[in-house]
Amino acid sequence: MAAAAGGWLRRCTKLKRNMPAYLAPWRASPCVFRSSKSELMPNLASDGVVCAPLQTFTEEETMLKNMVTKFAQERVAPLVQKMDENSKMEDSVIQGLFEQGLMSIELGEEYGGTGASFFSVILVVEELAKVDPAVALLCELQNTLINKLFTTYGTEEQKRTYLPRVAKDTIGSFCLSEAGSGSDAFSLKTRAEKKGDYYIINGSKMWISLAEHAGVFFVMANTDPSLGYRGITCFIVDRNTEGLHVGKKEDKLGIRASSTCPVTFENVKVPETNILGQVGQGYKYAIGVLNTGRIGIAAQMLGLAQGCFDHTIPYTKERVQFGKSVFDFQGMQHQIAQVATQLEAARLLTYNAARLAETGRPFIKEASMAKYYTAEVATLTTSKCIEWMGGVGFTKNYPIEKYYRDCKIGTIYEGTSNIQLSTIAKSLAQEY
Repeated sequence: MAAAAGGWLRRCTKLKRNMPAYLAPWRASPCVFRSSKSELMPNLASDGVVCAPLQTFTEEETMLKNMVTKFAQERVAPLVQKMDENSKMEDSVIQGLFEQGLMSIELGEEYGGTGASFFSVILVVEELAKVDPAVALLCELQNTLINKLFTTYGTEEQKRTYLPRVAKDTIGSFCLSEAGSGSDAFSLKTRAEKKGDYYIINGSKMWISLAEHAGVFFVMANTDPSLGYRGITCFIVDRNTEGLHVGKKEDKLGIRASSTCPVTFENVKVPETNILGQVGQGYKYAIGVLNTGRIGIAAQMLGLAQGCFDHTIPYTKERVQFGKSVFDFQGMQHQIAQVATQLEAARLLTYNAARLAETGRPFIKEASMAKYYTAEVATLTTSKCIEWMGGVGFTKNYPIEKYYRDCKIGTIYEGTSNIQLSTIAKSLAQEY
């Protein structure tokens, strides 16, 4: 018996020695999750800042945030219901965004911009979305996609021509998606054929945000289909160019005040000088701006959820049932506390991604995490708020149902939730 037990023990010991490393239960992992790595920040002591919380803002950021809060309450809030019902952005709102410098937040003053930080863009989008996510989207796309494309890849001549316009009164629109290329964006069919010193563009785009009011379009078209996505080139096309047609806007579930239209190109003649960056590099440019744009959408979803929450909680404290406020029931308190915690987590994810991007550190995984999670939190928050409000939450007399409709797009545009999860997983595979 003893001999048999000894033989079994020796076999187990041998098996342990041959066990793959990843199965060793308490073995310290040689890999370190990148987000857990600390990094020294230079000049902290001399700047007098030590481990500042993510919700610590500069004086400029605080002033801008407060200004936008006031603007949203006074200039946007009175028009939200009307704009939603009519599916139309009021001209006074668009004009106000330009007048306040909110359409050119990062642009330098030499172009008529505000010259503020990328984080300021995120704060502005969040504050606007608390009141109307459709207005926030207009501001977000102009700053994170349109202006970013011009400043990052534009020639000096293109910058001098277009940046003062997009800072003053011109809305830009980004044309990538097509009927057959949604998440598989680079399978697009729009062609650009070279003819001497210009190109002829033919094709159609779908789901193009802001197309109704746009004065300039960034159009992704393939100059050499034999190269696949490496033939995709970005063209700057003015609205009044012959052959460019903006179709009837979509009748959408949410963010109805923000237009979404098909755009077609029929023998649109574009000079070679209107190529943004290099021929065949359009796919890289699209990926680059969409990565930062996802942080902007995260801010939109965060603001939307917070705005809905802020409208709802006071009601639960005023509404009395069974002799006490609805808020005072423990079952309600636990639900509210859970949502509040998730809102705070969503905010920290978003702010962290924004600060990483602003300081030039890697942020792609964090941007996808922020967008994915804020969209999920917005969905949960708005659904719960309708339940907490009861019957009135289900009516259009209160803005809660609008937040509920508006949030759904967060899981779809600028990369679906599944695309975000794939991006996160790809990053994790590289880290481990």
